[in-house]
Amino acid sequence: MADATANIAATKRFGEIVNTGALDAFPEVVAEACVDNDPAPGQGPGPEGFKAFFTQMRAAFPDLKVEPQTMLSEGDQVAFAYTLTGTHKGDFQGVAATGKSIEVRGMQIGRFEEGKMVERWGSSDELGILKQIGAAPV
Repeated sequence: MADATANIAATKRFGEIVNTGALDAFPEVVAEACVDNDPAPGQGPGPEGFKAFFTQMRAAFPDLKVEPQTMLSEGDQVAFAYTLTGTHKGDFQGVAATGKSIEVRGMQIGRFEEGKMVERWGSSDELGILKQIGAAPV
């Protein structure tokens, strides 16, 4: 039987790790063999893959924040919709810092075993980010 409370707590902790930049803590909530079904380009597996990805994101957007808007849990899965905000102060996909603020939406579904994410599906509005920093037509 899945422990919805532990899974929701792990999901919230994942967000805290992203928001605080304490990226070495991903192994607390991400299993070593975690499979990301929607990885960023070049993103490796497991906690180290998430650490590398969010290191790049926080370099581009040092004040990066993920704010859950809706969270649902059923069985061994937690789904949430979120708002992602930040200020573009470093390279993002080859686009030099613009100082512009971003605010986009995203969704994620995580499957958990023993309080750790073992599989992930998700999407953020990457085109929205590129439009807001002036790298794509509006």
